[in-house]
Amino acid sequence: MVRTDFSRMRCPVARSMEVLGERWAILVLREAYYGTTRFDDFLRHLGIASNILSARLGKLVEHGVLDRVPAPEKGVRHEYRLTEKGRDFFPAYLALKRWGDRWMAGPEGPVIRLVEADTGREVAAPPLLDSTGKPLALENLRVLPGPGAGRAIRQRFGTDRFGDGE
Repeated sequence: MVRTDFSRMRCPVARSMEVLGERWAILVLREAYYGTTRFDDFLRHLGIASNILSARLGKLVEHGVLDRVPAPEKGVRHEYRLTEKGRDFFPAYLALKRWGDRWMAGPEGPVIRLVEADTGREVAAPPLLDSTGKPLALENLRVLPGPGAGRAIRQRFGTDRFGDGE
C-alpha cells in the first residue's frame, strides 16, 4: 500500500497531519508539555520502543516543534525542548484533552488534571466563540476560500475569482 504524502498537499491541515498525525507524535508532545525533556524519560513515560521514539523525536525536531539541545549535566547527552512552534500547539492539545476527558475517560474520570500553578484552578480549553463572545456552533460557521486557495477550493466554496471570497 502506497502511503499518501501529506507534506505535498496544499492544505495546511494535511501538512500538519504529516508532522503530528502519527499516533505517537501527540503523545510525545503531551510528555513535553508535562515537563519531560530526556529520551529515557520519554521512553519510560510512553512505553514506546526506542527506535520509534527516536524517529518521532527526530521528526518533531526536523519540523521545528522540538529543539534538541545539549544537556546541562554530565552523563546526559542532550534534551528535547519545546520551540515556539511546539508551544503554539498547546491550545490544540488542550482541546483534544478536553474531548478525551469527556468522551474517552473511564467512569472514575480523567487521569490527569491541569491546574494553574498560582491558583490551583482547572485549566480549560477555550470554547469556540463568535465575534460578540457568545458560544459558536458548527452550524453557525461559513467556509470561505482563504488567500492561499486555488481554483478548486474557490469553486468548492462559492467563488472562482481571486479576491476576498465574498
